[in-house]
Amino acid sequence: MRSSSGTFPFRDNNGTVWLGFADWGTIARDNLLLCVHGHTRQGRDFAKLAEFFAAKFHTIGFDLAGHGKSGWLADKTEYSFETSMRHIDGLIDYRGIAQVDWLGTFTGGLLGMMFAAREDSPVRRLILNDIGPFVSAAAIEQFVSLMGSDVVLKNLESAITYFKGVYSASGITDDADWSDFITRSVNREVDGSYSLHYDPAIIDELNTISGDLNFWDVYEKIDCPVLVLRGKYSNVLSEGTAERMVQTGPKAQLIEFENCGHAPALIDPEQLAAISNWLNETEVVPETQEVSVENDETDKDENVSEIKVNID
Repeated sequence: MRSSSGTFPFRDNNGTVWLGFADWGTIARDNLLLCVHGHTRQGRDFAKLAEFFAAKFHTIGFDLAGHGKSGWLADKTEYSFETSMRHIDGLIDYRGIAQVDWLGTFTGGLLGMMFAAREDSPVRRLILNDIGPFVSAAAIEQFVSLMGSDVVLKNLESAITYFKGVYSASGITDDADWSDFITRSVNREVDGSYSLHYDPAIIDELNTISGDLNFWDVYEKIDCPVLVLRGKYSNVLSEGTAERMVQTGPKAQLIEFENCGHAPALIDPEQLAAISNWLNETEVVPETQEVSVENDETDKDENVSEIKVNID
């Protein structure tokens, strides 16, 4: 299945940036799955997942500013959670979105928690891919070190070596999947070299974080169903954090995937089936309300009741 792509301008006090997204599926848009990528990734990472769910969901893969098809910020200090929140609000307004199921990896998951914790949140259900309310400073430092800075990929072979090393914990094993992953991750330059698809300044955003990331107060405000996906060997989402997520706040359901760490690529059929099963189990089915019978005629309320999730 081919995706359709689009961009829209977002204007604020920092100027205008064009933000990109990809669409998959023709299903009615009241059944939306919004996928928000990890810190160094992009919305097209969810292509295989979107194809899997195409019969039931219209999927949108959003590119945060500085990633994929989205523009880079002129003021590099503006790469932040707050900026990303405003941009996603812009996407929601631009697309006329009332409610979504949200799937997020790392940064996309942290943003998902913040949106789900809002009053009158548009998030109906939340899927967190190898991310939780607590990330240690050591894990962040290790992530930054692994990604590197000023990465130069002189040819395709060096690009393959780089990505298979940096993302070895993703669980990707198939050569075709690696080819797709790497192709989406680079831009070919005129001299034959390759550059990363993201603004290098986004790494500096992580360097500004002092200490641990602690979002427990946000997580405990969430009142919608939550699914936590964890790579068994993850160094970002610890076992202790995952277990606490099951016990507190929205009391998430936890699924652990073998043979991967941070973060599962979500292209394996068994991983996708596990997500699908949870979505089926937590689906809200509208119920038709009947009124009393009078004069041997049955009148039924034509309005379908709707269950809404409110954040206290």
